[in-house]
Formats: sequence, structure tokens, C-alpha cells
Amino acid sequence: MLAFILQRLLQALVVMLVISALVFVGVYAVGNPIDVVISPDATQQIREQTIRAYGFDQPLWRQYFAFLERLASGDFGRSFVYNTPVLGLILSRLPATLEITLAAVLGATLLGVPLGMYAGYRPDSIAAKSIMALSVLGFSVPTFWIGLVLIFTFAVNLGVLPAGGRGETVSVLGVQWSFLTRNGLAHMLLPSLNLALFKLALMIRLARAGTREVMLTDTVRFARAAGESEATILRRHVLQLIAIPLVTVFGLEFGSTLAFAVVTETIFSWPGVGKLIIDSIASLDRPVMVAYLMLVALVFIVINLTVDIAYVGLDPRLRARRTA
Repeated sequence: MLAFILQRLLQALVVMLVISALVFVGVYAVGNPIDVVISPDATQQIREQTIRAYGFDQPLWRQYFAFLERLASGDFGRSFVYNTPVLGLILSRLPATLEITLAAVLGATLLGVPLGMYAGYRPDSIAAKSIMALSVLGFSVPTFWIGLVLIFTFAVNLGVLPAGGRGETVSVLGVQWSFLTRNGLAHMLLPSLNLALFKLALMIRLARAGTREVMLTDTVRFARAAGESEATILRRHVLQLIAIPLVTVFGLEFGSTLAFAVVTETIFSWPGVGKLIIDSIASLDRPVMVAYLMLVALVFIVINLTVDIAYVGLDPRLRARRTA
């Protein structure tokens, strides 16, 4: 297992190096952030001094190697707009995104897997057909439209939930969290629900397809012949056999939601990382854009490594292969 983890870490290092080059060239080759950093009324001398101070007078390859040197010491640079270290700026926004992401993905998984298993176990029932109709709706309707409908229904017409913002927060170890207050939970509900609908539809369909496939296998026939109850078969055999694809999808959806909750955060004015990157793109805040994309790549690499390790714990065949 240790050799496997070390091998994956080495692969991850190579992937991160390639991604850093692609991201840096892609971001720094577009636009002119000097127009944002200094006033249009600045003299040519001030303009040239600023260009030299930020290193924009250097060739792109030299700027990239300077970036790698800073990155090796954990320095992602300073934001052009906020004039603060980029890493601290992103980490200050991360808890807000993390809250609605965890609520959405966990909620979709805990609700979608049982619903999908039931739809696969009783595919011809009215309840199963209703569940599948819900999954079709979740796949078909755009996220931004669902968000607007949620705001119009629950905030404007009914007035029972806030339309945007983060609400009251509680500081724990210097980090602000909304879910620890009643007002914060109320503000979290609509953006989390907006993020969860597509994930819910995906989990329902995946669990249904896996359940229908497993119910036809010899494993289920032997379990029934041994006198096991249907509930035990679903819990001990069906769920265990469909767990690996579910873990894969959970990991990837968690990563994608955490990285790209841009639309939801914009609609609900949620002060997370997605809102930050949209503002940074509009203002050509290059250090924030590069750091964000690098951290997104790191998140996916860590999630993939975690999923691979979870495979070994879930599948006895993989455990036997690693120990052989």
C-alpha cells in the first residue's frame, strides 16, 4: 500500500508541474493587468516602474520560473486588486464554499442512493417512476434557472428564506462558519438545494442502474436461497457491490462542486471561492486566477488518490492483489 501511495504521489507531482505550466501560460498570455493595477492617469514613468516591479518586462518563460521558485516556498503571490497574499485570500473564502458543497453532495448522496436503490428494486412501481421523473428534471433544468425559481418562490413570494448572502456566522479557530447558527443555516438552504438537485439526479440514476444489474446476479440468488431477507440482501450485498462506482462519483462530484460552484454563488451572492474567481477574471487579477486553478487541480488529485485508497478498502480482490 505504501508503494502504491508513493507512486501516485510521484504521478501527482508530475501532473501538477504540467498543469502549472499550462495554467500560467494560459492566464499570463491574456490581457494587460497593468491597466487595472494603476490609474489610467499615471505617468509613463510610473507605468514603467510598475511593470518592472511586477516582472511583466521579463519574458514569459522567466516569469514562469520565478513563479515556480515562489511556489516552492508556498508563495502564490499577491492579489493585484486586494493587495493581500493570494493563498490567504482564497482560504478565507473557502469555508463558505465548503459549507454549501458538503451540504449539497452529502444530502444528494444520502437521499439519492436509497431512492435509486428502491427504483432499481421495484422498477415498475409508481413510486419508482416518480423517482425517475425527478431525476430527469434534475438533469434537464439549468442550474441558474432553478436558482432563480427558488429565490422567486421561497424568498419573494413566500418570504420564508433569505434570497442571498451568508447570514450570521460563528468563528471557530479563526474560521467563520454559517452552519453553526440558525440564521446561517437559513441562508445556506437555497444555495445548497440548488447545487444538490443535479447531484441528486445523478446518484439516483447511478444507484438504480447498479441495483438492477446486481439484482440479476448469482450473488442475490444464492442469498435468497440461503433465506436472507430482502432488506439484508439490499444492505449487505447490493449496496456493497454498487459502492465502488458510488464512491467514485461522490469524490468527483464533490471536487467539481467545490471548484465550480460559480453560478450558484453568483446567483445567491454567496461569498465563496466561486464568486472570488469571477471577480478576479473581470479585473484580470492574474495571481488569484492562477492560484485558484492550481488549487482546483490539487483538489482533484487528492480526491482521486483518496478514492483509489477507498477502493482497496471496499474491494477484497484489490486488497488481495496489493498484499500478494
